[in-house]
Amino acid sequence: MAKDAPPRWDRRMQQRLARGEAAALGELYDRFAALIHSQAHRMLDDEDAADQVTREVFGYIWENPGAYDPKHGSMRSWVARLTHRRSVRRLRGAHGEDEGPRTDARTRELEHRVLKATTAARADYIVASMPAPLRAALELAYVQRRDYRQTAADLGVTADEARRRLRLGLQLLSTANTRPSADSAPPGYGPTP
Repeated sequence: MAKDAPPRWDRRMQQRLARGEAAALGELYDRFAALIHSQAHRMLDDEDAADQVTREVFGYIWENPGAYDPKHGSMRSWVARLTHRRSVRRLRGAHGEDEGPRTDARTRELEHRVLKATTAARADYIVASMPAPLRAALELAYVQRRDYRQTAADLGVTADEARRRLRLGLQLLSTANTRPSADSAPPGYGPTP
C-alpha cells in the first residue's frame, strides 16, 4: 500500500467513485481498509466496533463520493477524518444513555481516549506526509532498531546527516501531541464540515 497517494490519483479515484465504478471502491478498500480498521480499533479497543466503523466509512464513501474535495487534502487524510469522526461518535454513543448518566470520571476517561486517538491519528498523518528521507531514517531507527550510525550506513549518508534527519523527524512527530483548537481539524484533514 502506497502511503503517499499522489493528488492525481485522488482526483481520478473520486471521479471513478462518482461514476459508480465498483472496481474503484475495491481499489480504495485495498489501499485504505487497514488504515481505517487500525485507527478505529485504536480508538474503540473493540474488534467488532472497528469492523462496523470500517463498513460505515466505505458505505459513506460509496454513497457520497462528491464529499471528498482534493483541494482540502489527500484522500488518505479525508478517509482518516471520516474514520475518526465515526469512531468518536460510536465512543460517545457507547458511553451515553445506555449506561446511565455520565459521571465526571467517565467523561474524563472518554475525552482522554478521544484525545489519545486523535494524537495517534495526527502522528500517522505526520509520518505519512513527511519527506521520504525523514520517514526512512525514522523507520530504520525506531522500527528496525538501528542506531544513527547504522541508519547513516543504510541510507548512504553521513552520521551527521542521519542525526539531522532523525532530529527533524522527531521534532515533526512531537507536534502530534499538541492539542488543536476546538474549531480546527487535525493537520491535513481539511476544514471541519
